[in-house]
Amino acid sequence: MGTTEKRRLGRLADVGPGALAGVVSAAVLFGVAELVAAFVGPRSSPLVAVGSTFIDFTPSWLKDFAVATFGTNDKLVLLISMAAVAAVGAALAGVLARRRFPLGAALVLGLAVVMMGCVLTRAGARVVDVLPTLVGTAAGFWALLALVRRSADPSALPSPVPAPSPAGTPDPAPGRRAFLATAAVLAGAAVVLGAGGKVLSGVRSAASKVRAALKLPTPHQAAAALPAGVQAPVDGVGPFVVPNADFYRIDTALVVPDIDPSQWSLRVHGMVEQEFMLSFQDLLDAELIESYVTLTCVSNVVGGNLAGNAKWLGYPLREVLARAKPLAGADMVLSTSIDGFSASTPLPILQDGRDAILAIGMNGEPLPLEHGFPVRMVVPGLYGYVSATKWVVDLEVTTFAAKTGYWTTRGWSSHGPIKTASRIEVPRALARVAAGTVAVGGTAWAQTVGISAVQVQLDGGPWQDATLAAEASVDTWRQWSHSFDGLAAGSHNVRVRAVDAKGTLQTEQQAPPEPDGSTGWHNITFTVA
Repeated sequence: MGTTEKRRLGRLADVGPGALAGVVSAAVLFGVAELVAAFVGPRSSPLVAVGSTFIDFTPSWLKDFAVATFGTNDKLVLLISMAAVAAVGAALAGVLARRRFPLGAALVLGLAVVMMGCVLTRAGARVVDVLPTLVGTAAGFWALLALVRRSADPSALPSPVPAPSPAGTPDPAPGRRAFLATAAVLAGAAVVLGAGGKVLSGVRSAASKVRAALKLPTPHQAAAALPAGVQAPVDGVGPFVVPNADFYRIDTALVVPDIDPSQWSLRVHGMVEQEFMLSFQDLLDAELIESYVTLTCVSNVVGGNLAGNAKWLGYPLREVLARAKPLAGADMVLSTSIDGFSASTPLPILQDGRDAILAIGMNGEPLPLEHGFPVRMVVPGLYGYVSATKWVVDLEVTTFAAKTGYWTTRGWSSHGPIKTASRIEVPRALARVAAGTVAVGGTAWAQTVGISAVQVQLDGGPWQDATLAAEASVDTWRQWSHSFDGLAAGSHNVRVRAVDAKGTLQTEQQAPPEPDGSTGWHNITFTVA
């Protein structure tokens, strides 16, 4: 075997231990950083900061793909993807460090600078928020050095070669078993530290403790009782009121903000005669109203599940604006979340009498943390990206010409009225059903207008009127049902369309969610066995 081939094989042999050293060192870095972040604050986590920055710069097409493909699991997929990318980068750093330690160290330090930049550019960032990254980087650097010392050629290290033994020959380097044992210990420690950090974050969460003890006040105006028959009589159609645990969640927050209500405040300012601040206690003491409202995400595809109906408790935004007295020329309210997200809501919509509120309750309990605790906006008739700001801390009365919301700057429409939609929930697409009577059912919505009819079509035949469930209000969705008798065995296709209370037929034209909501008639194929 020639000298060149020996060198090539030697370099290949370096890759495995070097990559393992890098990955384990990165695990130590993030594990230690998570533990320190439990004491500094969840937003100081470098992993969260990098992920949040990635979300901010995600192009619309990629965001649409993620939501359409993974739905409410999009954040989990992002974290897994980030972990994979971090592992590749860490493996590269380890390989470089095993050959020439300064090269690997330089890559680690460069990544640390990037992570600190991401931390410091987040909304509300403090200098102390870089502490988890600094401590984590130091721990990861030490772990990398320790592992490389146990596996690398001493000439690659910044420290001198060990002194020769009395016999004049160098001491043998630590063996493969020692290297693997060290890597295993450090990897285990990283997992324990990271998990411990997550547990501590939960234990130290002020929001969780306060929410658990919070008793909501009795509303000044309670929601009207739901009429009998709002639920379609078809097994498998979702509940008319979606439980909090099942309510869809789409937002830009990679980690749920931890807000102590006693420290929360809402600033109302901009083109107004009177600027002021609202505290959480101010809201608890106010004349609150309760209403059922269906929310819809603009990323919802035709037939999608990114919509939900709940009973909300809150303070009317029209009263907030009446106190502020908007100036002539103002046409928009820019709401901003504590995590930096912002939404542009038309001012007249917040003043026209609909139940647009600063919500503090959802389905009879305080807002869940992931749905905006302690305060969020709920506005009937608008997609969430221009209205449903969670963890809201700022309302600026302004103009569409002067300011833009988070998604508007990324190519989405600035207004976002919800479009009439309908979907088939039973049977599921590609389901196999028994011969005989086949029940179909689903939901339709046209917020602030209402649904007057739903029609279904079987295998391209005539349209047939479905039976509508009772209507709770024009601000909620409406369920429907129908049945087909004597279907032949084999494949069948069903389409659905809705008519709003003004007599306008839902458009058949197919359109994607971007820039202002999807359109088209939902259809599914099923098989009669």
